[in-house]
Amino acid sequence: MLKVGLTGGIGAGKSEVSRLLVSYGAVLIDADRIAREVVEPGTPGLAAVVEAFGPGILSADGTLDRPKLGGIVFSDPEKLATLNKIVHPLVGARSAELESTAGPDSVVVHDVPLLAENGLAALYDLVVVIDATPETQLDRLVRLRGMTPDEARARMAAQADRAQRLAVADLVIDNDGPLEALEPQVRKVWEELVERAAA
Repeated sequence: MLKVGLTGGIGAGKSEVSRLLVSYGAVLIDADRIAREVVEPGTPGLAAVVEAFGPGILSADGTLDRPKLGGIVFSDPEKLATLNKIVHPLVGARSAELESTAGPDSVVVHDVPLLAENGLAALYDLVVVIDATPETQLDRLVRLRGMTPDEARARMAAQADRAQRLAVADLVIDNDGPLEALEPQVRKVWEELVERAAA
């Protein structure tokens, strides 16, 4: 089994790269999706988050109001650290559980947005970084996700900068250009991953 850490800044294109890798045969473990699962209604994760931040972070239906919580934590590093202390161990445990079900020849791709920030590179056999300029990230967040420029900059500022991410990269996918330029790069990376898994 080859364990791959996949990361990139918000708006760099992780979702598209993950989708392509899965289409080639990768086993995907998506930390963001798991982070949502571990705070669903009725979970110990949600109870801990409510205890830390108060019932005001819940929607009327009892689910976590993610935009409201985001507004609280992304402007306050201490509150973000508090949230991470609750959620990260739960995500780690669930990721390990999912990984244990993959076959011995699998390429298991862990999509981890905060890999560089949390010093997680050593957990993987290699790290793939999806790289885009801050200008490209900002444009995508505003144009495709409907964020205001200030919201987008706050989200970007809460993450590692480009140099920090590239410092942990074994392989880099440049996603600064159009979508059609991405696929050939991802396929090339996939071929390398398969080769390494076989070795």
